[in-house]
Amino acid sequence: MVDQMQCRSKSSGFTLLELLVVMVIIGLLVGYVAPMYFKQVGKSEVKVARAQIESFGKALDQYRLDTGRYPRTEQGLQALVVKPPEEPKWDGPYLKKGVPLDPWGNAFTYKCPGVHGEYDIVSFGKDGVPGGVGEDADIGSWE
Repeated sequence: MVDQMQCRSKSSGFTLLELLVVMVIIGLLVGYVAPMYFKQVGKSEVKVARAQIESFGKALDQYRLDTGRYPRTEQGLQALVVKPPEEPKWDGPYLKKGVPLDPWGNAFTYKCPGVHGEYDIVSFGKDGVPGGVGEDADIGSWE
């Protein structure tokens, strides 16, 4: 009876080799899945930036209906939240929660008149500088 208990206790654990094999398998799975996950996160941030720009566009259109023009570049998107002193017909705020930053924590760039239309709104992407490809590419209101 004592021999049976000793045999069980010797075989009831994992060997170091078995643990290493399991750790290698987990490492391979993480190495395969993690890049796919982070690629999807990057795509969703681009979609959020596009949605924010579209929301600004709707607010700017409402601002124009009330005042007769879009805010000047100097006034910026802040004119959608805070009444500019020279706008007697302003009936805002046109954004509920203020002017948000882009998904990467950078401010949107607003220009009126724009190069691509009556106004341009741009997020410079993940890197925060003009140009780039992939997640670093610029996202504009004219796209």
